[in-house]
Parts: sequence; C-alpha cells; structure tokens
Amino acid sequence: MPPSAGPGLFSSLYSHGFARVAVCIPRVRIAGPAFNAERTLAMARDAATDGAILALFPEMGLSAYSNEDLFHQDALLDATESALGHVVEQSKSLAPVLVVGAPLRFESKLFNCAAIVHRGRVIGVVPKTYLPNYREFYERRQFTSGAAALSLGGSVRLLGGDVPFGDDLLFEASDLPGFVLHTEICEDVWVPLPPSTFGALAGATVLANLSASNITIGKAAYRRSLCAAQSGKCIAAYLYSAAGQGESTTDLAWDGHALIYENSNLLAESERFSDKEQRITADIDLDRLRQERMRMNSFGDSVARYREKLATFRRIPFELNLPKTLVPLRRTVERFPYVPLDPAQRDERCYEAYNIQVVGLEQRLRATGFKKVVIGVSGGLDSTQALVVSCRTLDRLGLPRTNILAYTLPGFATSDKTKANAWRLMKALGVSAAEIDIRPSCRLMLETIGHPFARGEPVHDVTFENVQAGERTSHLFRLANQHNGIVVGTGDLSELALGWATYGVGDQMSHYHVNASVPKTLIQHLIRWESERAEISDEARSVLRDILNTEISPELVPGGGTGGDGPAQRTEEVIGPYELQDFNLYYISRYGFRPSKVAFLAHHAWSAKDRGPWPPGFPAEGRRAYDLPAIKKWLRVFLYRFFQTSQFKRSAIPNAPKVGSGGSLSPRGDWRAPSDSTAEVWLEELENNVPGPAAK
Repeated sequence: MPPSAGPGLFSSLYSHGFARVAVCIPRVRIAGPAFNAERTLAMARDAATDGAILALFPEMGLSAYSNEDLFHQDALLDATESALGHVVEQSKSLAPVLVVGAPLRFESKLFNCAAIVHRGRVIGVVPKTYLPNYREFYERRQFTSGAAALSLGGSVRLLGGDVPFGDDLLFEASDLPGFVLHTEICEDVWVPLPPSTFGALAGATVLANLSASNITIGKAAYRRSLCAAQSGKCIAAYLYSAAGQGESTTDLAWDGHALIYENSNLLAESERFSDKEQRITADIDLDRLRQERMRMNSFGDSVARYREKLATFRRIPFELNLPKTLVPLRRTVERFPYVPLDPAQRDERCYEAYNIQVVGLEQRLRATGFKKVVIGVSGGLDSTQALVVSCRTLDRLGLPRTNILAYTLPGFATSDKTKANAWRLMKALGVSAAEIDIRPSCRLMLETIGHPFARGEPVHDVTFENVQAGERTSHLFRLANQHNGIVVGTGDLSELALGWATYGVGDQMSHYHVNASVPKTLIQHLIRWESERAEISDEARSVLRDILNTEISPELVPGGGTGGDGPAQRTEEVIGPYELQDFNLYYISRYGFRPSKVAFLAHHAWSAKDRGPWPPGFPAEGRRAYDLPAIKKWLRVFLYRFFQTSQFKRSAIPNAPKVGSGGSLSPRGDWRAPSDSTAEVWLEELENNVPGPAAK
C-alpha cells in the first residue's frame, strides 16, 4: 500500500494507488483577471472539497484567451500577474495542485504559460511550444514559442522568486507513488511529436493540457480521438480543458469541452455548450498505468531510444498531503471484467471470442488432416460451448456434423437433468450422439487399486472422484484413436486458474483445448449470446437456456441421489463463486495488483446489487452481492490455489487459442511460472491490509 495510507483507511481510494483529478471550466471575463482569479479559486475549493489532488484550468484562463492584441497592454499583463499572485496566496489552504493558464513576460518576450501552483507557491512554469498561426489562430502575433526562450531548461523570476521554467518539468508527488505530472498547452498535442510524449517517456503518468480550442463542426470528435490516442500511446492519463462561457464570440465560439482519459479509455467528459461552469472528476488508477508500462517492453525501448533527451528532464518533488479522511472510489469497476457492459461491445466481444475458438480448431484440423472430433458432453457450460464451437468449425470445413462424435459419460452422481440436457443438446445440433456408462470400468479400477468403495463402503474421496474423471478422458482418447479423430477439450480458464481439473488422464488433457483461455463468466455470456442467434433452432435455443440455469457441479460424488435433480457437490461452495474468482483472476494475472487492492476493487464492484449496471441479459434472480469478509475469504482461496497448488497443471496444458489480451495461462504465452512456488507473500499482504477475519 502507498506509504501515506494504512489499513485504517482501507476504503479510501488513496490507499490503493488511485488519484482523483479534476478538469475545471470556469466562466471567464475578457480582460478581467481579478474576476477570473476568483472563479478559478472557487472551482479549486470545490475540487479540494471533493478530494481531488489536481485541478486543471483552460489556456490563459486568468486573463481569458481571446484578448488578441490586448495581450500587448501592460495594464492587462500586470493585472494578470497580480491575479496569479492572489491565486498562489489563496492556494496555501488548498490541497490540489492547480494548473492555471496566464500570459507571462520574461526576457522581454511574452509567453503563453501554464503555472503549476501548490500550497502557496508556483512550483513551475511551462511555456507553450507550438504556436498556431493558421486559420483562426495567430498567436505568433502576440507570443513567443517556449522553444525560443533563453531561460528554457532553467528558471525565471516570478512573484519575487525563482521558478523552474520549461517543457521539461515533471512534478512528482513524494507521498503518492506513481503520480508524476507533465503539462503542455493546446496546440502542443496536435503536432507529430507532442511534448507530453517525451514527458511520458521520462516518467510522467498524468498529462495535462490547458487548451482554449474554439469549436467548429466535427472538432469535438477529433479532440476525443486525439486525447484517446495520446493517452493510449503514452500509457498515461490525459486531462484536457477547452475554454467555455465568457470568451469572445467576435469570430469564434467555444464549447467548454473537458475530457479525462486513461490509457485510451474515456473516464469523464463535460457537457458541451453548457451555460454553467463545469467541473469533471475521475479517479485515475496509477498502479494500472505503472503495471502496463512495466509489461509493454516497446514502451521501455522508446525510453532507451530517446535516453539523451529524457535525461534532461527535471523532476520537481512536492508533497501532496493526501486527505486523511475517507475518500470513496467513484470510478466504475465492472463486476465482470471479461464481459463488456455495453450491448454492442458485448456482442462484438462474444462474436470475436467464438470465432477465435472456431478458427483455432479449424486450423488444427486442417493441419493434421483429421476430419472427426471426439468430445464429452456433460450437460454443463464448458462442454456445451466446446460442442457449439465444434459444430461451427465443421460447418466451415464443409464436413457433416455427424463427424462430431459426442458422448455423454454418466458416472456415479450424474443427474437426470444434466444427462437429459446433454442428449437434447446433441440431438438439437445434429451430431453423432452416444452414451457410455463409465461406472463398470470405474468399479473395476477401484477394485483393482483396493479402494474401499469397491468393498461397498461409502468413501467418496479424491481418488473416487478422479477415477471417474480419468475414465471419461481415457475413453475419449481411445475413441479418438478408434475413429481417427482428435479429442476437443472442454475445461475453461477459470478452472485452470484454480486447479479445478484432474491432471493428466483427466479433464486437464485433450488434443486441442478450445476453451482454455475463456473464463467461466465469459462462457456463460457466450452461451447466452449464442442462444439469441437467429440461425439456431428453437430446440437448441431452449436447451442452451436450460444449461445456463443449471447449477455448476462436477457430479462426481453421490449424495443428492444418482438420477436426482440436485447435485451433492456444488463447485462454488468449494472454490468460491466463479464471478468473484474471475474478478480476482483478471486483476491478479492481468495487472499484478496487490491482493488488498483487488479486495478493495471487488468490494466496490460487488458489495451492493444496485450499484452500477449489470451486463445485458443478466438475469435478475442471479444477481448477488458480497461483503468484505466473503471477498477476503474467497480471495484467500484463490491466492492459495493459484500461486501454490495449481501451476503444475497449467504447465502441461494442451495447445489452445488465446482469446483475450492477457487472458491466457499458457506456459507458452502469457503466464510462465514455477510449479513449486509458495503463496505466502500474497496471503500475508491480504491479511495485513484487508480488514476482516484472519485465516483459520
């Protein structure tokens, strides 16, 4: 956890590597610095009250941008400097860093500047480098580019003190690791190599742009794409302000456009053309940016490429004095990180995932020359998805679906419901369907090894379970040999993460594993999406929906009664709810977050059913909530199983297509880890920093 925080403030965003930032669009008065300073301070105070640590204002907001030749009047420039002094004085009692715009005189030149103000002092001045002199802007008439300043890379005299001056300034918070600010002004981001690009390569994670930017038709869309691209390429947050009410409309109009992006994702946007002052805020995930940069080696290569230029950047340390009170996270944290909330994005994601699986299997069949596939169908989610993928694959290859040899393999605890659904599914999809009762061969195995169950004792231990899982897989492999086909695997990413698979001759093994990088929660949504497709039959649609509503169970232990309706084993009672464990998997494997941060995010996402939207089509009766003790309990289970007991199974998984970015546990791709590690450091971090009952 950041050194400024502790377990006592577990529920505060500043304890978990977040930073609340604000972009402010005040009303301005042309040539009215005193008025503008008061509006700036009023909005800065509101941002401080809201827990923000950074407040960005528009370009030359203290004087107004549209003064044109009035900028050469000493009276206006004197008044603007005085207004800046007033803002600096009043900032002593304000927590946020204030980034304000002003025309400032140095070296008998006039510069368009950003003043970075914090706790009663100007900690740096950044001049605008690229001055537009085309279309409606003619800034070179009044201003000098910062690149022409003699003081560039040094300091200037301002308000009675020496202040660092240049576009090479990085403002680094000593009490919030990862918060490093770089500032540029308007046109600077419109050029091929913006100053913020070098600022990011030098270490800045938060890029701020003071802009005036008049509005014309289509310009807002370009601003969005520009800011999104810059934040994405720089793996940074990008804050953008555009002037609003009060600027001159002699020839131009202004829409007050404020934007906050993080790594190309839009977090907040103002209402354009508003007749009111506006402030937008967003909670930036600094840890996420840091982790992304650490993983993306091409970012590091770019740093090395420009090492000489980057070595000239100056770091200005300062202390934020973070809020000591609770500042709750206001960022949207999706319950299902693998499943988009937007219906159109969900459909696109499902379409891509489904077809990645299909083309992966298609290529394997083409390469091997096999024309048949063998698959076990249980009536559960995973085998259903694998069977649907197999059907589409053979359709694309021009092969009959009867070349899919599908088997239901009932054991000692198979329910009537799942077996009936397996048969319904196989018939509805038109595959070659058969049933093999594995109980006789299981009894022979149990008798051969001297297991108590063979003597009539009700011993249902892991050996009893794995004999059944192994018999199923053994039958499928020998059937594939007999019929000259390949075995299609059915297990999923979530089961691999938790080690919920029988190793070797079991459901961990196959010839090709189409579901290996698809998490359980995405498989549920894939099946729901597939059930909505127009080209499937009504019977297939009906059985898919029945399978979605079936409780998840391995059905290996009798108890609910063989042939009964309810399973004796409920998977989620043993390894935890898949919806929580997929959440944990995403943030642990994709971003490497500390367990305490994962628990914080999970609590924010899952603690209340009515907080935030649910994915489209998610049934109301299936919506659940989890308190912090439950989240901690199941995260503890995840950490132990993921880091300590299951890697050996992942180290030997079959070939499988990678479906999502960072979403594979293949030892040949995204996840390479030792099989003999311990989970100790992760479990200790969880216990030390997350309130709630300790492990028993």
